Amino acid sequence: MRALGPGSVSSFLKIILDVVFAALWIGVGALALIALAALLLGSNPEMLANVRFNGEAATVAERGPVLAAGLAAAAFYLTGVLVIVGVLRRIFATLTAGDPFHPENVARLRLIGLMLAGLELGRYAVWALGAWLPGASQREPGVGVTAWFSVLVVFVLAEVFREGARLRREAELTI
Repeated sequence: MRALGPGSVSSFLKIILDVVFAALWIGVGALALIALAALLLGSNPEMLANVRFNGEAATVAERGPVLAAGLAAAAFYLTGVLVIVGVLRRIFATLTAGDPFHPENVARLRLIGLMLAGLELGRYAVWALGAWLPGASQREPGVGVTAWFSVLVVFVLAEVFREGARLRREAELTI
């Protein structure tokens, strides 16, 4: 099976990325709505005055703002993944068209690298903010070696694509 062009592996992966992209949009929307509801209900307990809670439901209702912050952090994380998948869709569209060294793919790969780095830094920030909360786990997040390795690989691939685009431009100029 071919790697590039219509009916290739890249076109199949593009379809999968399209489905994941739609699912991520649904997930981000749902998380944002649930976070908003948790914030509204947690900051205005009178709205829940006539509702009886038992057991763990009462503790969840009391921790509304913390729950909303956690859900908002998850929504931001999913938004970062959504951006990455959206950029990958555009890269795979060029692969499906048979143009892997499209000049815009360099900037797209750099954006993916920045988003991966941002997601990892966001993980550290969420841990640092969560460490201040009472009853939070004191376990440190640890350095995500795999995540940082992925960031470096994507930036190296961006440079490989930049060089490929440069060589393609030079080849187009030769007689």
